[in-house]
Amino acid sequence: MTKNNYLLIENYMKKCMSDAAHDQEHVYRVLFMALEIARFENDVNHDVLITASLLHDIGRDEQLKDPSVCHAKVGSEKAYCFLIENGFDENFANHVKSCILTHRYRKNTPPQTIEAKILFDADKIDVAGLCGIARTLLYKGNVQAPLYIVNDGKISKGDGVGEVSFFQEYKYKLENIYDRFFTERGRQIAAKRRKDAEIFYNNLYGEVSEFYESGNEMLFSMLGKD
Repeated sequence: MTKNNYLLIENYMKKCMSDAAHDQEHVYRVLFMALEIARFENDVNHDVLITASLLHDIGRDEQLKDPSVCHAKVGSEKAYCFLIENGFDENFANHVKSCILTHRYRKNTPPQTIEAKILFDADKIDVAGLCGIARTLLYKGNVQAPLYIVNDGKISKGDGVGEVSFFQEYKYKLENIYDRFFTERGRQIAAKRRKDAEIFYNNLYGEVSEFYESGNEMLFSMLGKD
């Protein structure tokens, strides 16, 4: 890839990013992680990998405005149109499109090529560990979701049906990403980050729940009858 082509793609990416949890620094972390994983794989098309990494989240703004929209689908189409309009080969544009389309955490669209698998793993590593915790808190705050839900006077751990909270996101997604990796290097890096995320979640749950039930009991015992 030439420097001019890289700058062209990078500048387009920057124009598309407006979500604090999926900002350009997230993109660079994914790109650099993808390059690290690629060192341990054979026959990687680095031009495709770099381009797909840079453009993988350019559909986030559309999803943020309308949650029914899949950012991977919108982003893959935007990336394809951008590449074709700027003179890139159609096979190249289609390869990048397929990588972006399958990078999302969904079982019905698994990545097929080595470049798509590397992008998937690199993106998921940025959801693992403490970085993933921090980004999830940013995102949940952005969509005005609470830290936790209270059910029957107790703070839910996030495993309740229909909950929308940081704890729910941790139990549904963050806790379960570690068996979803396609590359050995991706699994190794994610495994190193897992324990810190578990400690954070358990300690945070312990802090917010420690005096919740007893506090409620003390409060109501102090309230006089009408």
